[in-house]
Amino acid sequence: MTEKVSKERFVELLRPLAEALQAVDVDAPDASGQAENACGFAGDEVAAIRAAALASVDSDWLLPKAAGGIRFGRVAKDLCGFSVDCVLMDRPGPRHRHPNGEIDLCFTTRGEARFDGRPEGWVVYGRGSEHVPTVTDGEMLILYFLPGGAIEFLST
Repeated sequence: MTEKVSKERFVELLRPLAEALQAVDVDAPDASGQAENACGFAGDEVAAIRAAALASVDSDWLLPKAAGGIRFGRVAKDLCGFSVDCVLMDRPGPRHRHPNGEIDLCFTTRGEARFDGRPEGWVVYGRGSEHVPTVTDGEMLILYFLPGGAIEFLST
């Protein structure tokens, strides 16, 4: 098992990924495929991020907040033009809108988890999209890359 890492080290692990994700067109029909091509889910870079994130779940910086049974935290306010949040969830989260889109890197931590009906891997939402993020059939640790840090939480 990988040892816990510092927040600074985790952000440095994320930097090459965030740089590569800048080329993803969140509005393209193949946006999730573009994210996969930019940084393969089965590759060493994502494996290192996954290991560091899972090892740091109980740290005081990765998921310091909780609401409604969901743990979450801000990893980076501005990393290559993205804010990066981490969420550990096994249920629906708050409805929100993505003014500039959203690129999600999803890791199953328990069961046969699915995020909005999709298995672990890359999930991308286009500009102006909205949803109630929902994990079913298990639990996922999700890194949310928000272009320009833009997100709008909506009432249910």
